[in-house]
Amino acid sequence: MPHMIALSAAAETTHHLQPLISDLGLILMTAGIAVLLFRRLKQPLVLGYLIAGFLAGNHFDFFPSITDMKSVEVWAEIGVIFLLFSLGLEFSFKKLMKVGGTSSVTAITQIMFMTIIGYCVGQWMGWGKMDSIFLGATLSISSTTIIIRAFDELGVKGKKFVGIVFGALIVEDIVAILMLVLLSTIAVSDQVSGTALLQSVLKLIFFLIIWFLGGIFIIPTIFKKAKHLLTDEMLLIISLALCLMMVIFASNVGFSPALGAFIMGSIIAETTMAEKIEHLIQPVKDFFGAVFFVSVGMLINPVTLVNYALPVAIITLLTIFGKAFSSSIGALISGQPLKQSVQTGMSLAQIGEFSFIIATLGMTLKVTSDFLYPIIVAVSAITTFTTPFLIKYSERFAFFLESKMPKKWVKNINRYSVNAQAIKSVSTWQIVLRSSITQIILHTIIITAIILLSSKFVAPLVADTRFGNTLAALLTLVAIAPFLWALSLRRVKVDEVEALWEERKYRGALLMLILIRMSLGLFFVGFLLNIFFSPLVAFVALIIAIGAYQIFPKKLNEQYHKIENHFLKNFNDRENKKIDRRYANLMPWDGHMSFFEIKKESNLVGQTLQELKIREQLGINIAYIKRGEVTIPIPTKTERLFPGDEICVIGTDAQIAEFTKFLTQNETEPPAKVEETDIVLRQLEVSQDEFIQKSIGQFRAKTDGMVVGIERNGNRILNPESSLILEKNDILWVVGDKKKMNALLAAK
Repeated sequence: MPHMIALSAAAETTHHLQPLISDLGLILMTAGIAVLLFRRLKQPLVLGYLIAGFLAGNHFDFFPSITDMKSVEVWAEIGVIFLLFSLGLEFSFKKLMKVGGTSSVTAITQIMFMTIIGYCVGQWMGWGKMDSIFLGATLSISSTTIIIRAFDELGVKGKKFVGIVFGALIVEDIVAILMLVLLSTIAVSDQVSGTALLQSVLKLIFFLIIWFLGGIFIIPTIFKKAKHLLTDEMLLIISLALCLMMVIFASNVGFSPALGAFIMGSIIAETTMAEKIEHLIQPVKDFFGAVFFVSVGMLINPVTLVNYALPVAIITLLTIFGKAFSSSIGALISGQPLKQSVQTGMSLAQIGEFSFIIATLGMTLKVTSDFLYPIIVAVSAITTFTTPFLIKYSERFAFFLESKMPKKWVKNINRYSVNAQAIKSVSTWQIVLRSSITQIILHTIIITAIILLSSKFVAPLVADTRFGNTLAALLTLVAIAPFLWALSLRRVKVDEVEALWEERKYRGALLMLILIRMSLGLFFVGFLLNIFFSPLVAFVALIIAIGAYQIFPKKLNEQYHKIENHFLKNFNDRENKKIDRRYANLMPWDGHMSFFEIKKESNLVGQTLQELKIREQLGINIAYIKRGEVTIPIPTKTERLFPGDEICVIGTDAQIAEFTKFLTQNETEPPAKVEETDIVLRQLEVSQDEFIQKSIGQFRAKTDGMVVGIERNGNRILNPESSLILEKNDILWVVGDKKKMNALLAAK
């Protein structure tokens, strides 16, 4: 009887699982066919997944179809989480901090222009307000996946504009995250409220900083402590566990799961394990990326596409021309020459994965119309096709544009570019002010977070004890003490402050900064004590706390610096393992750094730099050679190249292009058809007339076999000389190809 009950339960479970599993099977089968077909056609896989999903949807009878749309949506959501986790691994906040003004200005100009123009076009076509807002948002974010693929295929990764494009994509990624939060707020409130939006932005910034600081402080430390225990399997499991924990955390504080996955990816990207984790996650990313994009294709209704063919055409043209124009203008404003600006603009003229996620958000929250999603997907599919062509012909178009523009305009653009790229001096007051504001913001957020966490988790634990409030307040005060000291009393930019103090006009401003910082410190102590005690008790405790801070400044200083150094060590660990790339930005000269790998099949392997004469012939300078974990900076002329070496070279676009061609020309092409050889040892009697009275050398020339031994008249001759003459009835031990040996024996 229990056995029957167990079987019944298993059958019930299987019944529930069936649509989920069968639909996953269909999604993967569809994705597999798409991969094979689009690899053959040399088209982006993303496009293949979309089309395959579209054909496998419920709208066509001649293909197997999904049984339950709900299960597809589940797989799509899981796909989004892992896709954004892998995007986060490629992103990192440090990259964002290092993004130059050029990329930032380009990205922000493009985003603002496309958001506004997208909204206006939506309104012009008679769409609702929410549809128009979501249209503007989806059109403003370019596709990292499609651009990287196109750059790889066209072999332009070494060119100067590529760095600007990648920088712009990093800024767009973080803006897309911000958009997800803002659009969620707008959708929930159903109106554009300035106060609600500001609250959402501040909440996002607060949590981003806390997650980032906390993540960098804890996660690299865990990885380092457990380094000897971390197998590939363990590392994969821990990475995915951290990702899903952050997803849960983000959902609990009111953000989308996708945001949590992205943030955890960007935190792990700062660790020394980042490359290894990225490699391990790759199959998971590919798997769930395929699931997501096929699911996106399944949600497209062909009837909607037919009915909205004109809007699709209008929005496609708007995307291509609008993004190309606005990105080019942004790059020009930032001080880039005309050529690089046009190349940047035409590279960013498409929409992709983040656009799908934003459109999915609108569908999930049920604030957008059914037609918006398939339109966005259709526009993405078309712009995926056009992107490689736009990038390929961008340089020619730039030269064409330059030839048609008035000479005066070209001259003014060049002059503006040179002036904008010149290094601008930053005043001492700006340095001090920036450091002070950063100090205030960071420590304010940390202290606020600790107080809020304490009131929510620590206080309830000790609430039932006699001195519960006092204990909770004391523990919290100890936790925030180093940060309070840093906020109120820590000296920043000592030399610069002393220089400003000498100038009397800055003394008032400096004293005001000190007063603001001290007031904030007092406010937080009072705020903390007020949570746990009455105002009177809080005031008395405040006086005591101030006294304690005055008595133990050295101890607090030591404690803070210990925390700060630990954070900075974790933060810079990954970078410290790499070469210093301070010279990566050689403005206004058109020279820049590019990275190449020496292939195993290359003819350059084993040659010295002196023999290769790369500098003399191509004008290229090698900055360093990275060989495994070893980096050889500024290599000498006697240094040799080895297989797998990563070399960093400095040159202009034209020089880099010549060097790329030089590397390609020196790669040995493998034969089209490689025949497998099976080497065997065979015993052979000399009975054929063609071998009698012939030397061993002649035997080898005819048979490609190596004679390792001869038995003659009961005597054995090991490793005979090639000049030895073979006699009739000699027994030979021959090493050679199995097929040829068998042929010899058969002939005998």
